[in-house]
Amino acid sequence: MSDEINNARRRFLGAAAMSLAAAEFGMMASAKADYGGSSSGGAAATPAKSGAAADDTSIRPFHVSVPDAEVADLRRRVAATKWPERELVSDATQGVQLATTQKLARYWATDYDWRKVEARLNALPQFITTIDGLDIHFIHVRSKNANALPVIITHGWPGSIIEQMKVIAPLTDPTAHYGGTAGDAFDVVIPSLPGYGFSGKPTATGWDPNRIARAWIVLMKRLGYTRYVAQGGDWGNCVTELMALQTPPELLGIATNMAATVPADIDKAAFAGAPPPSNLSADERRAYDQLAFFYKHGLGYAGEMANRPQTLYGIADSPVGLAAWILDHDAASYALITRVFDGVPEGLTREDILENVSLYWLTNTAVSSARLYWEYKGGFFDVRNVAIPVAVSAYPDEIYQAPRSWAEKAYPKLIYYNRLPKGGHFAAWEQPEFFTTELRASFKSLR
Repeated sequence: MSDEINNARRRFLGAAAMSLAAAEFGMMASAKADYGGSSSGGAAATPAKSGAAADDTSIRPFHVSVPDAEVADLRRRVAATKWPERELVSDATQGVQLATTQKLARYWATDYDWRKVEARLNALPQFITTIDGLDIHFIHVRSKNANALPVIITHGWPGSIIEQMKVIAPLTDPTAHYGGTAGDAFDVVIPSLPGYGFSGKPTATGWDPNRIARAWIVLMKRLGYTRYVAQGGDWGNCVTELMALQTPPELLGIATNMAATVPADIDKAAFAGAPPPSNLSADERRAYDQLAFFYKHGLGYAGEMANRPQTLYGIADSPVGLAAWILDHDAASYALITRVFDGVPEGLTREDILENVSLYWLTNTAVSSARLYWEYKGGFFDVRNVAIPVAVSAYPDEIYQAPRSWAEKAYPKLIYYNRLPKGGHFAAWEQPEFFTTELRASFKSLR
C-alpha cells in the first residue's frame, strides 16, 4: 500500500474524529413576507460568490438562468470529445466502459435539454443566505400542514440537490403521495453543500463537515425552526451526524441512508483485505464483503480528491471526463447507470443522470466540490457515538448495507431500523417512494 493511498485512508476512512408549481405550496408569493427579501434578484448561471458581509443574515430569493452560450458550449465540448480506445476487458474492471460513455455523450450532445430541469428548479422556492461569510443556496418548501415537522436533507458527492427533488412533493404533501396522512407532513429544507451547485465556493481552507454542520444549525435557526430533524447520505450523513454531536437543542433526531456503524476491528480487517472474522452473522458477512470490495476496487476517486483535488483540471475542462469520474463512484450505481443507457431505466433515467452531471459542469464545481475530501480528516463509516435518536434505512446496494447488530451498537438511541429490498447509494433519487415512506416511519415517534 503506497503512502499516497494510506494518506487517503487517513483522510477519507481513518479513525473517527469527530409546478412542483410554486402556487401548489403557496411559497413564492409569500417569499418576501416570510424572509423580508426581494424577489427581483438577478439570474444566476454560476454558484453564488463567497465573501459577503459576515453579519448579513438576509435570505434572498434565487433564480437559475444559465446563458444559452454556456449550454451551447457544453454540447460543443461533448461532441468534440477525444476518445481513447476501448477497454481491454469485457467488464468494468478497467473502469467506466467506452460504450456506456459514448451512449451518454451522444444523448447529452443531441437530445438532452437542460432547460427542463432549470424550469423545475425555478418552480421551487430557492434562496441564498450568507453564513460564516459564505453564500449558501437552499430549497425551502413549507407544507400546507401547520403541524409539519421540519427536516433538513443533505446530499453528498457526486450528488446534488437534484437527488432530492423527487421527494419534495411527497414529503410536503403526503396525502397526495404514497398513501401518506396529514400527520406525515414535513417542511423541507435542502441546502447545497459549500463548493457544490449554487452555493458559494470557499476561498480559504476550513470548510470541513464540522463547519458545514454548524452552518446548517444556523440556517435552521435563521428559518425560525425551534424543533426539527435532519437526514443525509454520503457527505450528508457525515454532516448530519456532526450536527447531532454539536447537540443543538432544536434537533430532535437524525436519519441516515448511509449509516456509520462499522466496528474498528472490522474496518481494519476489511481495509487490509483480510479474511472475514469467523464470528460474523450472515448480514455482517455481507456488509464485510461489500466493504472489502469497496476498499480494494472503489476507493481510487476518494484517494485522489483527498490528496490532490486541484490536480483534477481534466474534469473541469472535459464534460465527458467529468461524467465518467462521477459515474465511477460505486460499482452498483455504475451498473444501474449502464443499464439505463442500455435502455432499461430502473429508478433513474438518462435525464436524471445528465441533470446531475450538467449541474456540476454548468456551475464549474468539479474541483471545488472535490476539496471537501481534502478538508475531512475523519472516516465515513466509523462510529461517532451519536447520542440523540437515530433512524437507519439500510439499502442493499449501498457501499455497505449496515447490519442491525452494528447499528444498535453504534447508535444507543436507535429508534428505527429497516433493510430495504431495493435501492443504492442515491436513495432519494433512485427510490423516492421508499425514501419517503422511510422518512415518515423514521420520525413518527418524534412528532
